[in-house]
Amino acid sequence: MALCAGCHGRLEIEVDHEDESESSSASNANTIIVPDDVELKCGCHFHWQCLLDAYQITQCPNCSQNIATLSDSGEDEQILCNLRNEGGYQESLDILPLLAEESYLRAYPEERKARAFLEFCREGDFQAVFDLLDDDGEEDEENGAGNLVPMDIADVLQYQDPLGSLYSGLHTAVISEKVEVIWLLLLIASGLEMHQFPPQVLQAAEELGADRLFGVHSELLDIRTLRDADGQTAAMLASPGLGRIFDISVLSVKG
Repeated sequence: MALCAGCHGRLEIEVDHEDESESSSASNANTIIVPDDVELKCGCHFHWQCLLDAYQITQCPNCSQNIATLSDSGEDEQILCNLRNEGGYQESLDILPLLAEESYLRAYPEERKARAFLEFCREGDFQAVFDLLDDDGEEDEENGAGNLVPMDIADVLQYQDPLGSLYSGLHTAVISEKVEVIWLLLLIASGLEMHQFPPQVLQAAEELGADRLFGVHSELLDIRTLRDADGQTAAMLASPGLGRIFDISVLSVKG
C-alpha cells in the first residue's frame, strides 16, 4: 500500500461527521476515516496538506521530477493528479490553480481576506461578501495575522488579483454575472446616486443590515474605474447575458 511521501503515514484522514438522529433534533458528531490521497504523475502520493506544505513549483517535493504538463491547447501549464478524498475519485484533475493560490497565501498571508473576498464575489455569495466587508478586523487576529497590518474595507474593495489578470471584486462579479453582489459593491463604493438603485435592491440591503455601509467609500473610491491587466474596466467585460438581467449602463462612469 502506498504511503504519503511527506509524512509516511497512511493515505487517509480523520474528519468530523455529523449524524442527524431521527429521534432527536440534535446532531451527533462522529469521527470517520476517509481517503486523502493525491497521486502525482511521477507516481508519488501525498496527503493534500503534506503536498501544500512541501510544494515546489512544477517539481515533486519527493522525487524532484517535473510534474507539470501542457494543456490540450498547448498554451497553459497544468499539474494533473489522481485525487481520492471524501468526495470520491477524480482522475487527471488540474491542481495547479489551487497550489499556486496556497503558495501565494503563504508568501502574502496579509492578503487572505482580500482573496476570500474575490472568491465570494465569484460565487455570488452576497451574505459572505457583506460579512467580510462588515468585519472589524478581529478575524485577522484569529487567523494568526494579528501582527500584520489588517486590510480595511477600502483595501479589499480595490484589491486586484495578481494571479488573475488584476481582476477586482467588481470585475469578478461581472464576469460571473452575480447581480446581487454587483449591486452591493456599487452601493458601497461607486458614484451612483441612490435613485439609480432598484427599490428591491435597497430593500434587500437594508434587511441584511448593509445600509450602514452605503456609500462609505464612494467619495474616495469608485470601483467602476479600476482596470485589469488589459486596461479594461468591469463595464467592458460585461457579457450580453448579463445585459439581459442587469442594467450594465450603471457600470460605466460618465465623464
